[in-house]
Amino acid sequence: MKDALAIHRWLLAHQIHHEIVRLPRALTCADELPEVLSADPATCVGVSVFEVTTRIGREPVAVVSTVGAPPRPGAIGGALGARRVRPASAFTVNSATDYAAGLVCPLLLPEGLTVLVDERLSRTTGLVHTPTGERHTALLVHVGDLLGLVAGKVADLSPPRALTEPVTAQLAG
Repeated sequence: MKDALAIHRWLLAHQIHHEIVRLPRALTCADELPEVLSADPATCVGVSVFEVTTRIGREPVAVVSTVGAPPRPGAIGGALGARRVRPASAFTVNSATDYAAGLVCPLLLPEGLTVLVDERLSRTTGLVHTPTGERHTALLVHVGDLLGLVAGKVADLSPPRALTEPVTAQLAG
């Protein structure tokens, strides 16, 4: 399993300014980062892993997004043209990512793993926190550096707009 030390060494090798933060209590999943760090959920980045079924077969897909705006299976299915999308089991997450389930870092993911990056992350500025694969640490890094290092396809994973807004049509006359 990958851990904070592996991430730290890799970031040093890439000359990326970062900090490994010691957490005041243990995490069970990335969704707890805002509470543990007293941080805005929009500045906490997590990786959700889904099992996606396409015409070719089933495969795990990692999705990088903020904890405050997690991806919806329908949006992932639309981005990939998938027939079925469901959350992956802990065993699948562990074997597909080499991280502990719930604590997947968006860095150092295996090359063969399909990775989608929520395009809404590109609108985030400043520093973000992300898990390191360990329960007692988090990574603090500039969002631009993080996005520059994540090997994945950027996709619009925002939920569809509500149809409650009035629609105005103008007729040409």
